[in-house]
Amino acid sequence: MAGGNWTRVSEFTLMSFSSLPTEIQSLLFLVFLIIYLVTLMGNGLILLVTWADPMLHSPMYFFLRNLSFLEIGFNLVIVPKMLGTLIAQDTIISFLGCATQMYFFFFFGVSECFLLATMAYDRYVAICNPLHYPVIMSTRTCAKLAAASWFPGVPVATVQTTWLFSFPFCGTNEVNHFFCDSPPVLRLVCADTALFEVYAIVGTILVVMLPCLLILCSYARIAAAILKIPSAKGKHKAFSTCSSHLLVVSLFYVSSSLTYFRPKSNNSPESKKVLSLSYTVVTPMLNPIIYSLRNYEVKNALSRTFHRVLGGRNYRNSTAILRHN
Repeated sequence: MAGGNWTRVSEFTLMSFSSLPTEIQSLLFLVFLIIYLVTLMGNGLILLVTWADPMLHSPMYFFLRNLSFLEIGFNLVIVPKMLGTLIAQDTIISFLGCATQMYFFFFFGVSECFLLATMAYDRYVAICNPLHYPVIMSTRTCAKLAAASWFPGVPVATVQTTWLFSFPFCGTNEVNHFFCDSPPVLRLVCADTALFEVYAIVGTILVVMLPCLLILCSYARIAAAILKIPSAKGKHKAFSTCSSHLLVVSLFYVSSSLTYFRPKSNNSPESKKVLSLSYTVVTPMLNPIIYSLRNYEVKNALSRTFHRVLGGRNYRNSTAILRHN
């Protein structure tokens, strides 16, 4: 390295989808822009409705509000820059900007893993201990569980990002991805990264598998409790309270596991980009849709909210007309 002609890297170039024709990139921009807007509107609506409607002031919707806030943050970190690379070919990202994007990507990703586990625990208490549910899942307990879900993202993101960006970067600065993810950035390092790679693999397994095991244990107990319910109607009602969460968990874990735990021989950069789109862009859009379409309480709350808004607007319009006359 000392004798080589190395150039210190001060900024990165996100390759994104530059290998595709301009027409395809323009089409992708339109598709991702629509998905981005739907994601922000859908999760924003969930935040508004679960906060404004007194009928949804329960632990389940408190955690759903946390999930929607997390999904909005996740999208804001990744999608705007990706849209810029597609429509304006704004592929340059500064050294600090790349590190910041990676930090918040890890922070929100780890937080979502633990938040999904917390939501599974909430469903376990609701179904297996319904009489003690209000006592166990008190407001104070819910706040502590939410904080415990968000906290692990801080040390994981801090250690991983700080360690990776403390390595020397030299030579090419082209990140073959649409955001600053760890594996493509790591390829640009001109130093021995064996210890970091071991840490990254072990850390990823722990962060993904520990919440996953908690979710599986919770749903094993939930399934056992549902099977003991004598009536088919009771079983259906109990399962319906978990179906939305189960679907969200499946989408998140399947897509992220396929991205990070596939053999390297089957993990080309282009296929990884496609898989990364599923949990960074598509899943955050589907979450509010799943909870809205599969949850009667949310649908009823949305209806009540729209009626209140429209009713208030009609009342103000009528008052204005009467005053004018």
